[in-house]
Parts: sequence; C-alpha cells; structure tokens
Amino acid sequence: MPHSKRTADKLSWAEAFKSDFPASIIVFLVALPLCMGVAIASGAPPATGLITGIVGGVLVGLIAGSPLQVSGPAAGLFVLVAEVIGDYSEGETEEAALTRGLAAMGLAVLGAGFIQFAAGLLRFGNFFRAVSPAVIQGMLSGIGVLILASQFHVMVDDKGPSKELVKQYGKGVANLITLPASLKLGATPLDGSPHHLAAAIGVGTILVLAFWKLIPLKQLTIIPAPVVAVTLASIVAFAFSITLPPDELEAMEDRAGIPSEGRVKITQVQVPDDLTEDIRLPTPEVVRDLLGPSLLISALTIALVASAETMLCATAVDQMQTHARTNYDRELTAQGVGNMVCGVLGALPMTGVIVRSSANVDAGGRTRLSTILHGVWLLLFCSALPWVLNYIPMAALAAVLVFTGWKLINFKAIHKLWRVSAAEGTVCLVTLGLVVGVDLLSGVIAGIACTAARLLWTFSRLEVRVEGDPESHRVEFQLKGAATFLALPRLTAMLDEVEPETELHVHLEDLTYVDHACLELFVNWEKQHKASGGRLVIDWDDLTATFQNEGAKRSRKAAPTVGVAAATESETDHS
Repeated sequence: MPHSKRTADKLSWAEAFKSDFPASIIVFLVALPLCMGVAIASGAPPATGLITGIVGGVLVGLIAGSPLQVSGPAAGLFVLVAEVIGDYSEGETEEAALTRGLAAMGLAVLGAGFIQFAAGLLRFGNFFRAVSPAVIQGMLSGIGVLILASQFHVMVDDKGPSKELVKQYGKGVANLITLPASLKLGATPLDGSPHHLAAAIGVGTILVLAFWKLIPLKQLTIIPAPVVAVTLASIVAFAFSITLPPDELEAMEDRAGIPSEGRVKITQVQVPDDLTEDIRLPTPEVVRDLLGPSLLISALTIALVASAETMLCATAVDQMQTHARTNYDRELTAQGVGNMVCGVLGALPMTGVIVRSSANVDAGGRTRLSTILHGVWLLLFCSALPWVLNYIPMAALAAVLVFTGWKLINFKAIHKLWRVSAAEGTVCLVTLGLVVGVDLLSGVIAGIACTAARLLWTFSRLEVRVEGDPESHRVEFQLKGAATFLALPRLTAMLDEVEPETELHVHLEDLTYVDHACLELFVNWEKQHKASGGRLVIDWDDLTATFQNEGAKRSRKAAPTVGVAAATESETDHS
C-alpha cells in the first residue's frame, strides 16, 4: 500500500520491519562514530558515548513521543559536559581526577533527567520550543566554533592550549588563539613528530565527508559519509603502519616520553572489551562529596539546553515526514527517563539529534522500531567487536567533529537573520560571542535577555502624528505602532495639551497592538473633555474590523492581537 495512505500506527509488524530494518542499519552506522566522537570531545571515554547511544536507542526509543527521532549524545551538549568534567577533575593522579570529573558528570546528568521527567509530567513540553531562532542559531554557531577549535588540535595530534592560557582566557578563546600553532605543527612537523601524519588523516577524512555525495556511483551514497571516511582513514593508517596496535596503547604516555620507535605513530581510540568497565554507579560517598549548588546549576542548564534541542529536533522531524506526529510532553518525559538512566550509569547526557534523525527518515524509517534496532546494533557491535574500534585514529574522529562544527556555524542562516532584521542578527552574534568567550549558559541567557529587551522595545514603540486646524478647533492624532500601558505617560501628556472645545479625532487603524489601558485612557479623558465643551471622535467600527480581519491585515502589515474585548466594551459604553 502507498506510504501516503498508511500511517505509522496502522503498519503491521512485517511492514514495519521491512522498512525499519534497513533504516536502523544506516542510523547505526551514522551513530557509531558520532557517539565516540562526542564523548572524546567532551573529555570522556568513548564508551560513555556508546552507552548513551544504546540507552537512547533501546530505552528511549520504546517510550519516545517522537517515534522517528533518534536520541543519543549530541555535539550541542559537549560544552556543558566538558565544563562539568573539567571543573571537578581533581585528584592525586590523572586517572583519579578523571574519575571524579566523570562522577560529577553522572550526577549532573541524573539531575537533568529528573528535571526533564518532572517537566514532561507537568506538560511543559511545548514551553521549551519558545526560544527565539536568533538565540538558537547563535547557540549552535557558538557550539560549532568551540567544537571546531577544540577538535582541530586533536586532528593534528596536538595537546592544545596550556593550562595557564586556559585559565587566563577561557578554554574557548584559548583554543582559538592556539589554532595557528596547531596548524603549523600539522604542516611543518619537527623532530620526527607524527603531527603531519595525523593532519593528513584528518584532512583526508574531511575531504571524504565533503565530497562523498558527489561520487558517480549513486548506489554507494546510501552508505553514510562518516562511516566511509572513518573506515578509509583506519585502513590507510593501519596499512601504512602509522597507528599503534591496540595492545601498545596502554603503554603510551606523555608525548615527550614516547620512545623513538613510537614517534611516528598517531593516537587511536581506546574502547574497553567490556563496556561495563566504564559504568560508574554513584555511591553515597560520591554524592555527599560532589552534590552542591554548582552541580545543581549544571544539571538545570543541561536539562534546559537538552530539552530545547530535543523539541526543536522533533519539530524538524515532523516537517520531514507525514507518518508520525510528536507528543512533546511524552518525548520530554522519555528524555528524562533516558538521562536519569545515563546519569546512574555515568554516561553522557542525551538529546534528540538531527543528523541521526534525518538519516532515519531519509532511509525510510516508518516507526519507532528503526530507532530501537539501531540501539540494539550498537549494543551487539560493542559487545562482540569492540577491538575493531581500537583501530580508528583519533584524528579521523576529530575530523568528523571539525566538519560537524563547521556545519553548525551556519553562515547562510546568520546572513538570513540579518536580512530579516538587524536586531535578530545582533542577538545571534551576541549569543555566539558569549558562548565562545564566556560559557554556554551566559550566552543563552544573554540572548534571551536581548530578545526580551527587543520585544519590550517593540511593544513600547508608538508613533503619534499630530495635525491641527486652529480655526476650526479640530485636531487629529494618527497612532501607529503598539499602544500599550508603556505609552500612557506620553499619550496623557499629549492629551493634556489639547485645548478645551476642541474636536479631537483619533485614528487607530494603523495600530499593530492596543491594550485595555490605552483604550480606557481615551474613554476617561473623553468624559473630562466633553465637560469642557470638546468632543472625541474615534472610529470604533474601524478598530473592531481591524481586529476581526487580523489574518487579512497581516498580508499588508501586522494586525492587533489583543484588546478586542476592550474595544467592544468601550464602544458599548459610548453608545
């Protein structure tokens, strides 16, 4: 039966499996490198990203309110996760410091999941969609800059900025400042260092990602570009012996301490044979040691950003297909359940992710079965063939994230915002700058504050053109813009200047908004003016028609949206 005539809930298991099985394979192939890459970018072991991908597929897929949306670790949260891990990484050894940082991350993710779960039960799902596109674009672009800057160092096998530089300028700015140094290392290696080899692997990976869709054999383009790029990079690195065998990875220490025979090697991914080795269940001692106001703020921030990203992704998925619609409250609840489980397991936080979700839709996914199966394939692969992942060069995964970061910096979308409104473009750039220069929370809060200030300015802007005829004692007020209580002082002052025995005509047809306070002002002023021998003339019928024909008005200009009842009530009082 044609797809257009069958909805997802009417498909039989056989029909669903026929469409969703191949889609789940594609989503699994897309998710595998991204799960590991986001984890590494966050400063966490690759296994933590894989665990989140499994939970997002199997558990959240079963109960999600957006059946075709795929959940997993997202690049949009890497900044927050990296900050939590970095802030709490303290200990006598590097391993102890990382363990403490990961424990803090787990508690923050657990708290974020609880907040999302409660918000879903309270039916707050749609509220997380009420964010200005300028703020969202600024946030995503800022995250893109941070991902690109941080992973470029990894792509050339460089350590990146020093701790002193990070402390002085912040991690984002420090990564940007040191980009030229890393670029030089990759282009002109010294003393037999492997930077040029890592850079070659990274550049090759990016070229495959950028041009894979252009190959003549269109049948092959069904294979996701990240899979092709990472696979080719791993084969080349192994064939030319520029990667260390997995059994030598554990012996690898600081670059200065690597023996001469190992200096031509580049770093590889490290995934344990058993994923449960990277599961860190919270203990009462850890909770007592780490739980505090700072961690609670991190949990709230993760919940807000993850929820907004998930809701926006779900909306995009709804626009891509007609098979299933999103229940936003249920989706938010499901995300909360998933993040609570990830928090208990010490894994990365999850969101709905657009790359994997769009791959699911494009591959023909029709029901939640494709999402669930992709999680099953992740689990089976990581259980049966984890050693295969250890042959992947870190430079290849970093290159995938550098390419992802570049795409997040959507110059076309930013330019479009500027064309629509310079104010929207400014909000976007303010958000972007603070996300990069300060932190994600500060950038988003500043963006929302700028949007609110702009909205307040818009609703307080009222143009009043006064035309008078002294001989006939006739004055006309032409009102244009928004007539709200914020304009009362100005309107009152102008009305006080109208001479007694004057006939005042007030034109309201050009108003985009009028509230009860302004209408009440004219009603009360008319009583006083009438007592002094004057007259107030307002075309209430024209105003009412403006409100009632709001849809038609909007094709020519913005129409009033509030105040119909007030206008009608005042008109009745006059009669």
